[in-house]
Amino acid sequence: METVRIATRKSPLALWQSEHVADRLRQAYPGLHVELVPMSTRGDEVLDRSLAAIGGKGLFLKELELAMLRGDADCAVHSLKDVPMELDAPFALPAMLTRHDPADGFISNLYASLDALPIAARVGTSSLRRQAQLRALRPDLQLLDLRGNVNTRLAKLDNGGYDAIVLAVAGLERLGLGNRIVARLQPPQWLPAPAQGAVAVECDGGNARLMELFARLDDADTRACVEAERAMNRALHGSCHVPVAAIAQWQGQDLHLQGLVGSASDGRAVRADAVGPASDPETLGRQVAKKLLDDGAGELLNV
Repeated sequence: METVRIATRKSPLALWQSEHVADRLRQAYPGLHVELVPMSTRGDEVLDRSLAAIGGKGLFLKELELAMLRGDADCAVHSLKDVPMELDAPFALPAMLTRHDPADGFISNLYASLDALPIAARVGTSSLRRQAQLRALRPDLQLLDLRGNVNTRLAKLDNGGYDAIVLAVAGLERLGLGNRIVARLQPPQWLPAPAQGAVAVECDGGNARLMELFARLDDADTRACVEAERAMNRALHGSCHVPVAAIAQWQGQDLHLQGLVGSASDGRAVRADAVGPASDPETLGRQVAKKLLDDGAGELLNV
């Protein structure tokens, strides 16, 4: 019996996502044995500083990639928004599973919406993208760092450390915590991280058997959208060090891509959008990136 070993982070959300991929594999290939290889990553262990300060979201990948290189795992499962724009050789992404709701969620025990927050309310998020959009919409707010897994962040809110926090809707709903969402923060006023809500499988791109195996899990509609978003981010040299947001949505047979580059310090933001054929998401992403740069985003990106 063939066995596939999935390297995964140990957080409840990461384990849920990896088990979801494992279930999809078992459904697609009856008789296939799939097992999880849970691992801790530096991104999970260092919680007293922002991701930008300790090296970026790539910290969530490196240990999992090393496990694949050592032969301890055959693949890894990631939240696609945490995957760098350029993968190191020999890795590839043969599967992007059907995307969940890409929106951010406003969570509060006291207030029904972002607008309802009082002056100088304390809002928790360590995401520069979320900070930039909060600054643009509500410059009066106190923005406080918030790290840890989903349950840890909710506990910090419940313990009174914040008046509200912002988390991805997908993560909350996957963990059965959708009831904590007070309001969805949605386009065009609010844009998510590129590829937010999508789960991807990473493996050795040179292993034809694995590439073929995982390709059956790939969702073409999801891939078109997230490739447009990631192409925009790549053209801007985006990472968790800069506030970049993007969402591609279907408009007939085409994609409508909205992008934003913001400033977490003063709330300045540059927005752009374009419509293009879903068959060429790369060009659409570069087109929106160029519009953003032409309108002054370079100053915010320091490029």
